[in-house]
Amino acid sequence: MRRGRWSWVVGPLVVAAGVAMVFVLVPAATGHDPLGLLGDVWRFDRRLDSLISIVDRAVPLYLSGLALAIGLEMGLVNLGVEGQYRLAALLAAAAGAAVRLPPILHVAFVLGVAVVVGGVWSGVAAVLRVRRGVHEVLSTLMLNFVATGLAAWLLTTSIRAGDDPAGATRILPPSARIPSLNPLLARAGVSVPNGVRLSGFLVVAVVVGVAYHLSTRRSRFGFELRALGVNPRAAEVAGISRPRATLLAMLASGAIAGLVGLAPVLGASFRYGSDLPTGFGFAGIAVAVLGRRHALGVAGAALLFGALDRSAQILQLHGIPPEVVLVLQGVVILTAAVGYQVSSARTA
Repeated sequence: MRRGRWSWVVGPLVVAAGVAMVFVLVPAATGHDPLGLLGDVWRFDRRLDSLISIVDRAVPLYLSGLALAIGLEMGLVNLGVEGQYRLAALLAAAAGAAVRLPPILHVAFVLGVAVVVGGVWSGVAAVLRVRRGVHEVLSTLMLNFVATGLAAWLLTTSIRAGDDPAGATRILPPSARIPSLNPLLARAGVSVPNGVRLSGFLVVAVVVGVAYHLSTRRSRFGFELRALGVNPRAAEVAGISRPRATLLAMLASGAIAGLVGLAPVLGASFRYGSDLPTGFGFAGIAVAVLGRRHALGVAGAALLFGALDRSAQILQLHGIPPEVVLVLQGVVILTAAVGYQVSSARTA
């Protein structure tokens, strides 16, 4: 078996074994039947409403994972995804509420603003890395705090909608909203339960995933990134510009990150508020690593994390605290690292 195929088989198997181990040990420690609990989780996650919820939860995680993955291709670690998507979602929602455009153009405008804001914000760290040698881990992490403070200030001053005490932008007009995919499911003969909504932002995530795959696996840009990631010195001797690749990779990473926060904004709340879900940026690190920086692998990892989040509901019904999901996610990360290290040593 070739090295790449071996790593793709062993890694997921070790992850599955680690998750199964936690699902056995935790219920046993709390007096529950492990096999019965696993059966309940399996049946619960297979329900149509659960499957739709898992996909919805996976969309922002997938985009966050891609934003991290494109930098990891050459060894760059963009820890600023959290701040990039929060600032991008805020400014995109505010700009979208301030203009009136035809439906398709309006959505494209909001997406474009988010992409530009995310790219510009990550570009600050890129310039600091190229011009001043400031490591991107430090600069992007610090920029998270700047972005959070800037977003909070804007949300409580010039961008806030009237006297809204919760702190939120104005509601986006219908032309700026992405409709759900429920009508398409209905046409396909799928009976969607009441109150369940499959966000149309899934289409945006698929388009971004295809673009990521083509740019990293089917282009010179992707080849340069991987060459720099494997052997930077040899790549530079071959004529590949590390500063140029760093700038492009960070800009692309930030551009994708800018879309992460729009999944709930354009598909559910139709505004940016202080209740915007957080944590996608740091969860994206685990998704990118587990997915091996491949578009399909990242999608699988995002769906896994979405399924774990969804499982928290059935765990609570059994008296198991939902924080166990965080333990499971940590186990996924650790076992992924161990599994891929074992597979690499096996094929070295």
